[in-house]
Amino acid sequence: MPSYEEAKELMYQWTPSESLRRHMHAVEDAMRAYARKFGEDEETWAIAGLIHDFDWEKYPDTHPNKGADYLEELGWPAEIVRAVRAHAPSRSGVEPETLMEKALYACDEITGLITAAVYVRPDRSIHTLTVKSLKKKFKDKSFARGVDRDMVRRGAEMLGVDLWEHVGFVLEAMQADAERLGLAGS
Repeated sequence: MPSYEEAKELMYQWTPSESLRRHMHAVEDAMRAYARKFGEDEETWAIAGLIHDFDWEKYPDTHPNKGADYLEELGWPAEIVRAVRAHAPSRSGVEPETLMEKALYACDEITGLITAAVYVRPDRSIHTLTVKSLKKKFKDKSFARGVDRDMVRRGAEMLGVDLWEHVGFVLEAMQADAERLGLAGS
């Protein structure tokens, strides 16, 4: 298993965009929180969240398979490689099966909606964002159009959790890391 620092270095080497790096850190935060909740290995889950989109900027047409292939070449554990593929089943053909894969799938899109909701707040702070506010944003199809609401719903279902409990759980995980995510406000 590569260390967290090795995974972070790989992600930073392949990902010049600060916003995409922050997205991957947000997913990492959510994955760490779910690993604790489910009694799973926090470091493994965090690494899966941290590197799930690392190939997006270099290889958008073959994401996530190009990145997963590269991880295989490096000898990364099969559970991480498969989780990277399974977070985007429509592109990879790999459906989430394990709890870690389902959590990664569930956390990916919702972090994008939460981040977008913070950016339109007057104070630009995740600390004042509520689930009630996110419900309104979620229902507004013109808001954050790139966020696939069906994936968010399906992810919560896969995890066996209520959609809004899931949203609140991920929101709390991101709030705990607001500074690094650039969401602490002005």
